[in-house]
Amino acid sequence: MLSPVVNAFRAGFDRGRTVIVRESDAGPLAPGLDFDVVVQHRGDATDATDAKESAWVLLAGRAAVTFDAASHVVERDSLFDAAPAVLHLAAGSAAKLVAHSDRVEWAVVRATNARRFAPRLFTAADVTAERRGAGLAQGACVRTVRLVFDRTTRPESAIVLGEVVGDAGRWSSYPPHHHAQPELYHYRFSAPQGWGHAELGDAVFRVQSGDTLCIPPHATHAQVAAAGYAMWYLWAVRHVPGAPYEGFTYDPQHTWLLDPASQGWAPGVDAGGRS
Repeated sequence: MLSPVVNAFRAGFDRGRTVIVRESDAGPLAPGLDFDVVVQHRGDATDATDAKESAWVLLAGRAAVTFDAASHVVERDSLFDAAPAVLHLAAGSAAKLVAHSDRVEWAVVRATNARRFAPRLFTAADVTAERRGAGLAQGACVRTVRLVFDRTTRPESAIVLGEVVGDAGRWSSYPPHHHAQPELYHYRFSAPQGWGHAELGDAVFRVQSGDTLCIPPHATHAQVAAAGYAMWYLWAVRHVPGAPYEGFTYDPQHTWLLDPASQGWAPGVDAGGRS
């Protein structure tokens, strides 16, 4: 059986488009989405017009984004410290991306979707960032969650899109949770040798920079970054007919972790937090 982790790109991505997964993939590599990485060199012009809905997430570099007869310059120098710029297009919407730095890298999420909506460039100021896990489980699950868009802001979209920055040595997607829609995660780490572990139910997979995890519907999942290495990952959920993504359900065994009064065992401290 194929692994749900695509790990063929740990050495990085070459200039041009690298295909990672497709909506039509079968078995554990069935995220319900297309996912690619596109690398441009200075001066490269890329036509972003597509037959599918698409979201172009800037990972690194500086570029000009042109649509609706207007051009916008976007830049990102850190996945960990800077929120993304994201170009979101309906099928058939015209747009062009021109690289203004030596290397520009984009993550591209696509989905079949006949609904029409206006193109939009989400800037870092549009992205909602939430610090989660503070005060819980002795600080073991502190992370930053960035929401780019969901049904509230893009109701015609087939996708919900965001990012997580997991603090070094901390858990994210935590407590473990599940939902009825397929999802994918694409990982990067704060150092080339960084790594973490991804859980799908009882299965555990080592993940490194450049890896992509395909999460099937209803699979319980959680992540942890190795000590010393922050974990960044892009997440994209695919709405399914009759069951749009509106949130997740925690594994009920672990919901006690959401109570700040129950910090768990620690040396000389009982589960109620008393020494």
